[in-house]
Amino acid sequence: MLKKRDLHEVPALYELLTHPEVFPYVRHKAYSVDEYYFLTKQTMEAEEQGELITRTIVNEFHHPIGTISLFDLHDNKGFLATWIGQPYFGKGYNKLAKEAFFEELFETAGIKAIFIKIRKTNTRSLKAMLKIPFVSLGNILYREIFEKINANEPVYELFVITKEQYFLHRALHHETHTTVNDEETAV
Repeated sequence: MLKKRDLHEVPALYELLTHPEVFPYVRHKAYSVDEYYFLTKQTMEAEEQGELITRTIVNEFHHPIGTISLFDLHDNKGFLATWIGQPYFGKGYNKLAKEAFFEELFETAGIKAIFIKIRKTNTRSLKAMLKIPFVSLGNILYREIFEKINANEPVYELFVITKEQYFLHRALHHETHTTVNDEETAV
């Protein structure tokens, strides 16, 4: 589902990135494949320097279909950026990619909190965010960050996923499934 970024995937990702339903919401916009090679190389170098964590989202055939990154790392907290190519909308890849990435971030990378800023006009991402049961609205909990991302004008909602929320949900979800399976076995 996720793999380390690679320059060989640039042409396929660039084609997906330029779709009009994707391009406006991508953090780093590239206007040519050469520019996307350059941005990808910079991103890979930034990861080597510990400035961000980035992965390529792949489908079941291991074809690149989008990217997911945690950027602006500070104090073991960072901002999530993710995009999936339009042909893969609504097929569950976004959810699977986020689950795998959160697992890596909280289990291995020592991340404490993931911030997600979403444009108020990006209804697709807002709806996707509301489907995550362990996310909180960060507008009040992290007021200073909310004000910073909306310094010029109020265009973003801020969401946060903490390590504690994530593991609590996972423990409760696992406990619920174990109880249901035990009850089914007892019948």
